Amino acid sequence: MEKDLTVVVPIYNEVESVRALVTAIHAALDGTTYDYEMVLVNDGSSDGTSELLTTLQSADPRIVVINFRRNHGQTAAFRAGFDHARGRYVVTLDADLQNPPADIPKLLDKLEEGYDVVNGWRENRQDGFFLRKLPSKIANSLIARTTGVKLRDRGCSLRAFRREVVQELRLYGEMHRFIPEMVNHAGFTMAEVAVDHHARAAGTSKYGISRTFRVLVDLVTILFLRNYADRPMHLFGAVALFTGVIGFLIGFTLATRKIWAGLMGGMAAFNAYQIGSRPLLLVAVLLIIIAVQFLAMGLLAELLVRTYYESQDKPYYTVQSILRTSE
Repeated sequence: MEKDLTVVVPIYNEVESVRALVTAIHAALDGTTYDYEMVLVNDGSSDGTSELLTTLQSADPRIVVINFRRNHGQTAAFRAGFDHARGRYVVTLDADLQNPPADIPKLLDKLEEGYDVVNGWRENRQDGFFLRKLPSKIANSLIARTTGVKLRDRGCSLRAFRREVVQELRLYGEMHRFIPEMVNHAGFTMAEVAVDHHARAAGTSKYGISRTFRVLVDLVTILFLRNYADRPMHLFGAVALFTGVIGFLIGFTLATRKIWAGLMGGMAAFNAYQIGSRPLLLVAVLLIIIAVQFLAMGLLAELLVRTYYESQDKPYYTVQSILRTSE
């Protein structure tokens, strides 16, 4: 049975917060006209969260619990929640109550204006500066510059989506951090709304400074998927062309000088002009080998892309609507 709204919450070892979280979601949405459900994804918790979720679900039919066999991470939890969501709108939320559920109606009101996605913006973020706010600010600025997606806060999990958006998202690894970039690439419209942010009241944070470095690595993947996922030869071929031309020019220059020495000074000068022991010749050979390797990788990537799309009948494009006059 379809709902108006699904609230998706990944949960990992948050037994101290879960009951208050459910109460806060009910308090935020019971006064609205939305017929809603909560999809609580237990990401392999080991602290009693599973038992508490079972108790809460048995007493509340609006709660859906998905239990993972082991910890898979936040991206997988979001993906599972999206797969089981029945709402025409989907809201994502962390379980730690740092983003209060009371802001959900605010995001939904903005969504009703016609946007496809509304991102929360933690205007007064209550986190440590050096370990959380500063790395987040640096990563946010870098991602915005490299992808062209301008957001004040792309790390806030409080977001509202239309259902067709989450159906379009393909989340793997730890790509939940780049949901705005995926949404932008798919052609959906986005807005940003200021939301409250509280200090963590219970439990401990599951994130540290190491997350910043993983973001930088994942950024490379996102840039590749955005720009070259359906035409990888444009990337690999460009590298092959650049290195191949440089290598050829270096080798051609060395060979030309040797031949010129022979023309000017005869065979003795030709033999005397040594290029076999010069580092530049090794550089030229290495660059040409690299060019051949990148060209081969580009061809293999093109074959993989065609297999990926054609074997699953996936389109290369996304359609917003079709207008047709019936005959």
